[in-house]
Amino acid sequence: MPRSEVLLIGGRSGVGKSTAAFALHDLLAEADVRHVVIEGDVLDLAYPPPHIEHPEARLAERNLAAVWANHRGLGHHRLVYTNTVSVLEADRLAAAMGDDPLVVAVLLRASDDTTASRLGRRAGGSVPEAQSAHSARTAGRLDAAVADEVARIDTDAMAPADVARRLASLTGWLPA
Repeated sequence: MPRSEVLLIGGRSGVGKSTAAFALHDLLAEADVRHVVIEGDVLDLAYPPPHIEHPEARLAERNLAAVWANHRGLGHHRLVYTNTVSVLEADRLAAAMGDDPLVVAVLLRASDDTTASRLGRRAGGSVPEAQSAHSARTAGRLDAAVADEVARIDTDAMAPADVARRLASLTGWLPA
């Protein structure tokens, strides 16, 4: 079986991580490229948050390991993984996959106005100021903390299909 490959898509709330992943899914499926999409935010979504009560549990990584093992057992070797901070946790996520994957990490970026508009559409109205401020702080933290080899894509003026094509070109997963 080929070596595993993972595309990590990170970025602030409202930048378009999930939308880009779903558009990439459509593009890859149309080209008959086997792959898996996992929304990392749901791997440890619970109340109270597991990472607060049990930080040592690393529940998201444990769940990724289990889910990936199931997909790998079915012959998949390409994973699209979205999570806000995935680009900062590439080593831990790759280790959780358990099979030394080839990693491509991409930070999606967008302006405060663009993300506020997207978050507002998602929420069906205006976004609380605290959520907008948190998103802006996260964007600054991610931009400053990610390694230079992490690709950056500014999504402000891009349609989801264009972001997906850019992601596909970074992975090399589409046939020539």
